[in-house]
Amino acid sequence: MACTSCSTSDGGAPKGCKNNGTCGTDSCNKLTVFDWLSNMSAPNGEAPFDCVEVRFKNGRKEFYRNTEKLTLSIGDIVATVASPGHDIGIVTLTGELVKVQMKKKGVNHESAEIPKVYRKASQKDIDIWSAARDREEPMKVRARELAIQQKLEMKISDIEFQGDGSKATFYYTANDRVDFRLLIKDFAKEFNTRIEMKQVGFRQEASRLGGIGSCGRELCCSTWLTDFRSVNTSAARYQQLSLNPQKLAGQCGKLKCCLNYELDTYMDALKDFPDFDTKLVTEKGDAICQKQDIFKGLMWFAYTNNFANWHVLNIEQVKEIVAENKLKNKVSSLEDFAIETVDEQEKNFNNAMGQESLTRFDQPKKKKRPNKKPRQAVEGNVGNNRPANPNNSKPSGNNNRPNNNKRPNPNQKSGEPRKPIIITKNEDKK
Repeated sequence: MACTSCSTSDGGAPKGCKNNGTCGTDSCNKLTVFDWLSNMSAPNGEAPFDCVEVRFKNGRKEFYRNTEKLTLSIGDIVATVASPGHDIGIVTLTGELVKVQMKKKGVNHESAEIPKVYRKASQKDIDIWSAARDREEPMKVRARELAIQQKLEMKISDIEFQGDGSKATFYYTANDRVDFRLLIKDFAKEFNTRIEMKQVGFRQEASRLGGIGSCGRELCCSTWLTDFRSVNTSAARYQQLSLNPQKLAGQCGKLKCCLNYELDTYMDALKDFPDFDTKLVTEKGDAICQKQDIFKGLMWFAYTNNFANWHVLNIEQVKEIVAENKLKNKVSSLEDFAIETVDEQEKNFNNAMGQESLTRFDQPKKKKRPNKKPRQAVEGNVGNNRPANPNNSKPSGNNNRPNNNKRPNPNQKSGEPRKPIIITKNEDKK
């Protein structure tokens, strides 16, 4: 990392500026383009491209023309044209790659409407810019209080000051149209600056604020995602995901952008599958598809008069039955085509890395039967499962512990078997 606050410490671990991509240099910025042409010089007689890419707060990037022929490199702080006054930004890309980026974003590099770069920012410009940035957080808290006082259904998510401190842009989100004319007057009176309101979508708000997704990683929109494509619930249906709004929605409250990442793979796999609404006609009755396994090429069918029993068929077998039905022929039953067990296919699974099958957790675990073996009776200890003590030694433990179950017999001689003690009632006792 190049900035001083993000430089590595003596132990080798990066310190981290903890500014969430808004530090003073280009090292921590999101959506940064790597300039792989930086070490290559332009051909002889070829003038370098006169436009540069400049980044502002929260990844907002604009293109400016270098009319003054300034020597600019990535990380330079420059003063650019703004309305009114000037703005302060950081150069993120120079050279021929800027032309590629302008073409990607639909900006005509030959247009005369492209604003220009004034100069490299002086120390005075940087001090004014830093002071204006320090005012943004307390202003946001006060602005939300004023919006709540007027009972407006809107949320002020972020504030961005212009580089010269002459204008502040308030970014807000709202479900419906909001009349904030009185609110702007309160803002101008409270903050004593020029106010501009800009409404953003919920996805744009999440990309500006950042956060951690349900996958445990940073949000895609705040790290590398450059555009927002529409996401429909049909993407979840094609991937056979449960239509649970709590699981399908992201931090912004909309459907997750990652639902589109693997959609093309599923669509290619579904091309070989018969339609899910395919009905198979047999002599036992009609059968309807209940489930699909896209990557194994399996389909589960059940009779309309017995939905409890499902039969597994390959897509080739389903196509064969459909071909017979088109000829107005009925097959005998699904049992003639059904696969008995799917586990036989999983036995042939062989991973090069030596791992097990990914579906090993899908099958229920077999319960272990308890090992009940009868204990053998020891001679001299019949009826008691405890082993005999041939040496007549005392058991381990506290040897001094008295045995209350055995009473000593004073008439018993050593070596003789123990005689029972008979206690009689003394009738002569008065």
